[in-house]
Amino acid sequence: MSKEIEVPRELRKLMAEIGPKWATNVPGHVMQMVKAFSEVLERCPKEGVTIRRDVPYGTHKRQVLDIYSPANPKNAPVVVFVHGGAFTDGEKDRSPEVYGNVTMWFARHGIVGINVEYRAAPEAQYPAGTEDVRGGCQWLEKNAASLGVDIKQLFVFGHSAGAAHSAAYAYGAPGSEGGPKVAGSIVVSGRVRADNLPTNPNARKVEAYYGTDNTVYEERSALHLADKDSVPTFIAIAEYENPMLDVYCLELAHKLAAAKGKSPRFMQLWGHNHSSIIAHINTAEDGLGKALVEFVRNPGK
Repeated sequence: MSKEIEVPRELRKLMAEIGPKWATNVPGHVMQMVKAFSEVLERCPKEGVTIRRDVPYGTHKRQVLDIYSPANPKNAPVVVFVHGGAFTDGEKDRSPEVYGNVTMWFARHGIVGINVEYRAAPEAQYPAGTEDVRGGCQWLEKNAASLGVDIKQLFVFGHSAGAAHSAAYAYGAPGSEGGPKVAGSIVVSGRVRADNLPTNPNARKVEAYYGTDNTVYEERSALHLADKDSVPTFIAIAEYENPMLDVYCLELAHKLAAAKGKSPRFMQLWGHNHSSIIAHINTAEDGLGKALVEFVRNPGK
């Protein structure tokens, strides 16, 4: 069995250096993290996992998904992962290692991982992202038996803009109609509230998806839909986030806690940034990874 790989000291040093200035060059810092973590992840354990890539769930070229399966799954839980990219950028394989590391981690722990691609703005605008999460989940529902998954143990997991889409689906936003119900929602560094504030380096990209009329942003935000009947939710944020994403995730946690009378599961990863919080999954630093697996196995209410 392969040895778990530590995050190198040099990479920790780089994270500490760019963390406090993360927002000054978000695209550049994202690519620094993707490159550095890809070099680590290519040495991380992958045995026992089979991968099927670019399986169509729709007719658009971006409506494809990758399936990460443990050996001989039977009635296994399944996690649909939705990557970030500020609505207009990104792809399910940001590199040969990122974001497949997320679904690889789940598959290594007996959970089928689905790494889903979706249409991007400005070609596809609100609620296209939610519709594509629905499309991926509907495909999964139809193929559950052959994949060895239990559709009643379906979880959606979004990072950054991907969390805008996955959480919207989980909370019943427009575009989610007719899709299978989920057992829980995972939000990591999620844009659960839309904004085009001057402090948002991705403001124009938010507008490309949600439109330029910010008076509709509130009702179109996943945060707006959270209530006492929302599915169990796991929320995680980094110390160094894209501006306001940590605040919005905390708003989501507070709104759910106030509505339900019980705090949702929540983690903040000190020393991490908006990209490393997702890119470090499947390394030897497994605090977040283990918590995610535990949530899928026992989401609670």
